[in-house]
Amino acid sequence: MAEDMKTLEENFREENKSCFILGASGETGKLLLREVLERNIFSRVTLIGRRKLTFEEETYKNVVQEVVDFEKLDDYAAAFQGHDVGYCCLGTTRAKVGADGFIRVDHDYVLKSAELAKSGGCTQFHLESSRGADKNSSFLYLKVKGQVESEIEALGFDRFAVYRPGVLLVDRQESRPAEWLARKFFCALSTLGSNSMSVPIQMVVKAMVSNTLLQPENKTEILENKDIIGLGKPAEK
Repeated sequence: MAEDMKTLEENFREENKSCFILGASGETGKLLLREVLERNIFSRVTLIGRRKLTFEEETYKNVVQEVVDFEKLDDYAAAFQGHDVGYCCLGTTRAKVGADGFIRVDHDYVLKSAELAKSGGCTQFHLESSRGADKNSSFLYLKVKGQVESEIEALGFDRFAVYRPGVLLVDRQESRPAEWLARKFFCALSTLGSNSMSVPIQMVVKAMVSNTLLQPENKTEILENKDIIGLGKPAEK
């Protein structure tokens, strides 16, 4: 399997493709950027965000950064042009910004970014969503996640991949007490083996990049937690 993935990487690299990442300042986006750079499968990597990020490592020297105002994304359409692959890890919480703020970030910003990317020539769009996402859910968080999945699918990307991880096993820099307790609980379970409720964040980003190299039969695919674990496991040597 490791050799097969290596071959896929080499073949993909020869296609000289470019990508952009939304949400690179967050936990998933930060590790996704590192994974993309370490595997060196893109000729150009662009970060699109509300502020410029600072990197000290030499690995990041060629990363392009586009600073945008998410409230006026139409004014920054040029930032979304000329990319082959888009990764979206944008997200916040209701507790942090309120219900309206959550909808604005997780729905409005994400959907508008996808629309501009599609108009700009992007053919692949990879969206980090959530386990249980359902546009008909009575829970706001899951409903919004499900709605934006459905609306992006309707845009008609050549390929649209949705990742629905469970509880992300990661030590966040910002304080979210409920998540901290949940992570400790699921980390304890994970010592007994992978489970269907949680996943290490490293597996999520590895799955997103590895899946980019594959050629599925369907234009739209939804990877549930177990699929992410299967694709994101370290390659056997």
